[in-house]
Amino acid sequence: MKKAHARKPATAMADHLGDECRFDYSKAKPNRFASRGSGSTLVVAIDDDVSNVFSTTEAVNKALRALITAMPRQTPPKKVVSRNRRRRGA
Repeated sequence: MKKAHARKPATAMADHLGDECRFDYSKAKPNRFASRGSGSTLVVAIDDDVSNVFSTTEAVNKALRALITAMPRQTPPKKVVSRNRRRRGA
């Protein structure tokens, strides 16, 4: 029969961590960047050569909107129903 391993008490683990792992929540500050973005904002990283051409967010958005209008519209494929299926049991 195997022996059950005894668990170490939680206090032994807390002593092992030391003071550098304890966080003082009384010194915490609210996130100053939380109000900048809305729920619909998407952040995308662009390459350096692209960022040299488009210096502002508005310029990037204007170019992307022009590209979207120039793209052909894609419709979802229609569901094809096979006429070769026969009803069983009839």
